[in-house]
Amino acid sequence: MGDSKGLRLEGLTKRYRRGKLANDGIDLEVGPGEVLGLLGPNGAGKTTLVRQIMGLLAPSSGRILLDGCDLVKEPDLARQMCSYLPQGALPIDAFRLTEIVELVGRIRGGGRAEVRRRTEKLVASLELEEWRNTSGHRLSGGIKRLCGFLMAAVWPGRLLILDEPTNDVDPLRRRLLWKQIRELGDQGTAVLLVTHNVLEADQSVDRLAVIDEGRIRAVGTSAALKREHRNQLRLEIHLVPKSARPEAPPFALGETEVGHRLHYYVDHAQANRAIEWAQALVAAGGAEEYALGPATLEDVYVRIVGRQDALDRQVEER
Repeated sequence: MGDSKGLRLEGLTKRYRRGKLANDGIDLEVGPGEVLGLLGPNGAGKTTLVRQIMGLLAPSSGRILLDGCDLVKEPDLARQMCSYLPQGALPIDAFRLTEIVELVGRIRGGGRAEVRRRTEKLVASLELEEWRNTSGHRLSGGIKRLCGFLMAAVWPGRLLILDEPTNDVDPLRRRLLWKQIRELGDQGTAVLLVTHNVLEADQSVDRLAVIDEGRIRAVGTSAALKREHRNQLRLEIHLVPKSARPEAPPFALGETEVGHRLHYYVDHAQANRAIEWAQALVAAGGAEEYALGPATLEDVYVRIVGRQDALDRQVEER
């Protein structure tokens, strides 16, 4: 991206009073029209990073530039230039769905007619027509979450920050939501998408950044991040509940465990051995089924973070 356009973080660091280092020298860019997915386990530093960008928390050092404006020196500009969907609940109980969306759009500077047109389009795109005049206190958690997205997207700023936008959203509308996020990027909005949902995010983002222990561990397209694992396969074993965990096969290059599933990583050349080993395990009653396929972005994510609990937390919080 150009020198003055989009979001640029330079050496962003936050150390709290008791010495805890929440962010450690983060360098990151989000260009206009780009959707950047920020992935990381709980405690990785994602929330601290977002709060600093929004001007809610002053960094210990470093710079935050948005379209050339220094948001560290002028944190009030962040509230004007950024749209934000927080992870927590929104105070919308006293408003009807379209009423609060239009109100936010007007507050952010949109004209009445254009905000109303934009609201109607977004409501239709997420198939929310039946709730358009429903008060917030009568909406389910998932519909409230989608309402929050509409509030952030109806009149987006230079940067749109979405913190776990699909939490509590049903599978159908999750797909519609990802489509709308992609369209916002295509329309020129810079989007920073904070998520645990690695596989779904892969369908909508331009690049991914993996953060852990306050540092950016990897940045790149999904294809680039998976490139170094292109010669590996993942053997997924679905264990019989309460059965003993089998000893890892000698050809396994690594393994992870998620609930009753075991993932072993094997070289392409070992594919036949992997299938034979898995078939024998099923025949012996130790597994219900198996699958062999390419390594996924989830696998790469766990490898980069270096801790299995990164994926465990993801599964728990979906």
